[in-house]
Amino acid sequence: MRITVAGATGNIGALTVAALERDGHHVTRISRSLGVDLSTGAGLEDALTGVEAVVDATNGPAADRQETVAYFGTTTRNLLAAEERAGVRHHVLLSIAGVDRIEGNAHYAGKREQERLVSAGPVPWTIVPATQFHDFAAMVAGWSEQDGVATIAPLLVQPIAPADVAEVLAEIAVGEPRGRHADIAGPEPQDLVDMARRTHQALGRTVKLVPTWSTTFGPEMAGNVLLPGEGARITPTTFDQWLAQQR
Repeated sequence: MRITVAGATGNIGALTVAALERDGHHVTRISRSLGVDLSTGAGLEDALTGVEAVVDATNGPAADRQETVAYFGTTTRNLLAAEERAGVRHHVLLSIAGVDRIEGNAHYAGKREQERLVSAGPVPWTIVPATQFHDFAAMVAGWSEQDGVATIAPLLVQPIAPADVAEVLAEIAVGEPRGRHADIAGPEPQDLVDMARRTHQALGRTVKLVPTWSTTFGPEMAGNVLLPGEGARITPTTFDQWLAQQR
């Protein structure tokens, strides 16, 4: 098949491209660095010529709610309109498990807008809600790290390996549209603070972690809110297995 991956230079996007190409599919890449700009639509027509399916693994600004919603709204509208013109038959969106349960987070608000547009849009679709990735804890700690100290929320998550996310996206892209897919998650719940500590240890870094809700993630994300829903699809790679690959 001819498949386009939006956000192709990002972590999940690049892994999805690799999975699809390994299976013999012809993949085109959408990324601003590659000359295709979803915000303006520049380069989209060429990127989607003859394409049967599109995987949207793009990311966006997360600091300001209004900016994030506007960004995801604009890029998703441009992408869906170009897909309709090109005759694309399947739009696959990577989203977040529990996205409707978190009201105050800017990124979640942007992803809800993206889901709304896709589900009401002109192209048959599958939305794939994933839990947080295995590298999420260290990334979050990195946002606030200063002089060897970082704040991090004590979230309970059930993280998933980025490569497993890519495998699921590649599998779904070559199939028929399914509507809303079950949540996808890794096999084990984890504490985010402990994940960050163990990741830093594996990388040979010493960072003092200060658990606090005074971060991007507030108390509305406490408890089981971020865990996958009933009937979730559980992928095989544990956090320990992923961590062993980072050393």
